[in-house]
Amino acid sequence: MSPHPTRRRRTAFGVLAVVVLAGTGWYVTTEVLRARAEQAAPSAVEVAEDVLDGPHVLFRGTAPGDLYGRVSAVALDDLSGPREVTPAVCDRVDSDGETTVCLHTRRGVVTTYEAEVLDDAWQATASWPLPGVPSRTRLSPDGLVATTSFVTGHSYATTGFSTETTVHRADGSDVSGNLEDFTLVVDGERVAPVDRNVWGVTFADERTFYATVQSQSLGRTWLVRGDLDDRTLVTLLDGVECPSLSPDGTRLAFKHDAREPGTATPHWTPAVLDLDTMAITVLDTEERNVDDQITWLDDTTLLYGLPRADEPGTTDVWALPADGATDPVVAIPQAWSPSVVRG
Repeated sequence: MSPHPTRRRRTAFGVLAVVVLAGTGWYVTTEVLRARAEQAAPSAVEVAEDVLDGPHVLFRGTAPGDLYGRVSAVALDDLSGPREVTPAVCDRVDSDGETTVCLHTRRGVVTTYEAEVLDDAWQATASWPLPGVPSRTRLSPDGLVATTSFVTGHSYATTGFSTETTVHRADGSDVSGNLEDFTLVVDGERVAPVDRNVWGVTFADERTFYATVQSQSLGRTWLVRGDLDDRTLVTLLDGVECPSLSPDGTRLAFKHDAREPGTATPHWTPAVLDLDTMAITVLDTEERNVDDQITWLDDTTLLYGLPRADEPGTTDVWALPADGATDPVVAIPQAWSPSVVRG
């Protein structure tokens, strides 16, 4: 007597499920082994020594292979030249040459995020947890450390994201708490939108900084001047994101939302604000979407990171004149999060 048709179908389905699961397991195992092999392969970069002894640019390396994610440095006068590689692995990095702040992800059964302060021997001297994906960090001339991380979301282009931005001393002690708790003053009036987010700190001195504040419910994004002593954020201008103060303290580079009217997704273009005249120069020689906190190479040149469209995970640091006179060029290949150490 032949098996019942329903039983035959169940048996066939069971066999198919076993085959599919076995195939899926083989594929996953193969991909994991392939990824590990790629990570272990030597990175195709020219390595040097003693770069850190002179003026240099520190950055996160993104060359595929064993050096991926490692903090590296190139000489300030030879940005595309050989790089010195450090033991540190960071998602974001900033440095003054003696102290380095490193934001990184610790992957495991439970993924965690952390800010670390490293000395010139690359040893951790302080650390504190971050509530989510690292986004921005800046050191002040006096050793204060600003960090921004996503509490929810992972991009400033999405709706409903939430950030936490804090300021610590280099010893890890908290200076500010969440900057969202500072008093926000808009056009001379105190306001307290419940959905305000703060990010992109750049320091002017030991108490004064600039940053971005956004309220999606109000549809406003402001440049603010912050005061760590008074715990205030005073708006200066609309539409300024991720400011970065020039070395001479006279201008702010930032990302300007140049999207077409009616477009939902931001398109960020580098721009420069003159703090004396409050005049804005949009650097539209850069036509790509620049979602980064710009760094000043010097008083005339900007640096920022862009992903390679055809190489996931690989980024380059580009250079653009601060007056927009010429097109951007690759300054440091296979790099991210540049930090200029001048002396």
